[in-house]
Amino acid sequence: MNKYVSAQEAVKIVKSGDRVYLQAAAAAPTILSNALTERASELRNVEVCHLHTEGEARYANPELSESFHVNSFFIGANVRHTLKTGNGSYTPVFLSELPYLFRKKVLNLDVAFIHVSPPDSHGYCSLGVSVEASLAAIECANIVVAQVNPQMPRTFGDGIVHISEIDYLVEVDMPIYSHSMEETTPSEDKIGSYIASLIEDESTLQMGIGSIPNAALAKLTHHKNLGLHTEMFSDGVIDLIESNVINGNFKGVGRGRALATFLIGSQRLYDFVNDNPFVEMKESSYVNDTARIRKNPKMIAINSAIEVDLTGQVCADSIGPRMYSGVGGQMDFIRGASLSEGGKAIIALPSITKNGDSRIVPFLKQGAGVVTTRSHIQYIITENGIANLYGKTLKQRVAEMVKIAHPDHQEWIDKEYYALVSGK
Repeated sequence: MNKYVSAQEAVKIVKSGDRVYLQAAAAAPTILSNALTERASELRNVEVCHLHTEGEARYANPELSESFHVNSFFIGANVRHTLKTGNGSYTPVFLSELPYLFRKKVLNLDVAFIHVSPPDSHGYCSLGVSVEASLAAIECANIVVAQVNPQMPRTFGDGIVHISEIDYLVEVDMPIYSHSMEETTPSEDKIGSYIASLIEDESTLQMGIGSIPNAALAKLTHHKNLGLHTEMFSDGVIDLIESNVINGNFKGVGRGRALATFLIGSQRLYDFVNDNPFVEMKESSYVNDTARIRKNPKMIAINSAIEVDLTGQVCADSIGPRMYSGVGGQMDFIRGASLSEGGKAIIALPSITKNGDSRIVPFLKQGAGVVTTRSHIQYIITENGIANLYGKTLKQRVAEMVKIAHPDHQEWIDKEYYALVSGK
């Protein structure tokens, strides 16, 4: 049987009432999802589920709500509107546990849309820049459809799929979704310096995308023997790997290799990871497993937040009751780093929003979600300094947190907290 078909032909296998999983992040199979959207008039109640995806999401158009419902495991900008318009929902789940939702049949999958490199001489394709829960989706879905793209990097690790596991292949030739490195602001540069001051030689790093992680990485050029065990990474690590600052020689898991579950960056990053055995792409149930993360000595987890209250409660997924992103892997790594020998769990954020509102607050906004609890937290960093909350009383925490708030907000934050606590 010839498995190579057009996108329009391949998506005919989707029926009304089906649940479809899309590979995540920069590997989003947009050609397939767009072809599926073209069938909107024929379909009803198709659930499209995924983590954050790059690119357009035509199926998320509220006008197509009778045909498609979006189920986000992590909410990206391209589908954020669906929670307000009613054609989308959010499923809270740790990234470490998402593959188990499929394997345990909590969520049965009818179809998986994936995005792979062309098969090699042995018939093996690579999931390239995003493995996350896609392996579990491939195992559990009744039908698997793949975009086959010569521009998808071939990466090592778990994301190797034989064409016998794929029912239909759709040939495309398109760039992988990319992000260039942003310039850091003076505030972000200060935060990066504070983060770097906590990182010792022979530490293993976890960080996300954005200016603050890149600012911290830029300060590590004189460090030695660092490792990488992270949910994702971007361009900021390339120079450190090429200069042997990051070599993984002292890691407890995957020694001598960099571990990740998805990648987002520039074309330089995709060229770097292509056919590079130093980088291993693993399923999120492996990379984000707290028991595995803690085996890395001096594990450093660097994550961000939308706001943090004076006792250390971290809101990272919502603005008040309005969902903004998701739980993701923050708690997986915060806990793993906390339990690591010599590890440090860090939340880093600017002290104020672009509008000048304080992100260090007396109490979280009404309806805000707590992603990292006050009992899990260790370090909070802003451009104004480092607050070490580990083992501190509530009163001590308040004093630490007020110091790193923006000077314009410190007095009212302190007064507001004690006024509410005392009931006066």
